[in-house]
Amino acid sequence: MKRKPEYFVLRGLLFLFDIENTHDDAREKIIVSKNVNDKKELAELFDILMKPEFLSYTFYEREWCIDTLKHYLEAGDSFDAVFTKITTYFDDDVEDQRQFMQVLLSCLLRYHIDDSTES
Repeated sequence: MKRKPEYFVLRGLLFLFDIENTHDDAREKIIVSKNVNDKKELAELFDILMKPEFLSYTFYEREWCIDTLKHYLEAGDSFDAVFTKITTYFDDDVEDQRQFMQVLLSCLLRYHIDDSTES
């Protein structure tokens, strides 16, 4: 049974980049070294930090994250409710929040598919 999309799932995914998250100098340096408004650098950031976190989730948790992200992208959401509730280590503001989330979705799909085919 599929779980319904919940906004808190998106905030949970991005908590990795939130200054409220445990202090970690190495992670902070990685985050500020990337331009979050550049698709390639953003994907690199996700590959370094998000992939191990995401792959620690169960198969069904990963599906829920992906389905939730797809749902809000398809609904045309601006994601203001996500980005206004977190304060990130990013050096710059995210200029295009939908693009950010689209890059995130493509990365999550890639991790999920790669992990599923390796199992």
